[in-house]
Amino acid sequence: MPVRFSFDAELWFWDARRDDAWVFVTLPVDASAEIRDRTGGIRRGFGSVRVRVAVGGSAWRTSVFPDSASGCYVLPLKKAVRRAEGLDAGDVATVSVELVDV
Repeated sequence: MPVRFSFDAELWFWDARRDDAWVFVTLPVDASAEIRDRTGGIRRGFGSVRVRVAVGGSAWRTSVFPDSASGCYVLPLKKAVRRAEGLDAGDVATVSVELVDV
């Protein structure tokens, strides 16, 4: 059975790479805890976990990454998706995330 999470989250700029316009959403605490529990040994580079994502009418595959500051996973939202969905930092989006390798 697929492991899916749906939530609303505010888009934010990653301060360390603001010039490159990296925009993320933070996954909820409970979803992040469940991802850690279910993916114990299958994390990849930087602790990433592969996922399928949907925002509005856009769907794609990417990875979520652990964020030590928040203790949660964060999801990058690429520029093409933000453009297609009319989103930018500060906006709130409804996000659906499904674990791929579980």
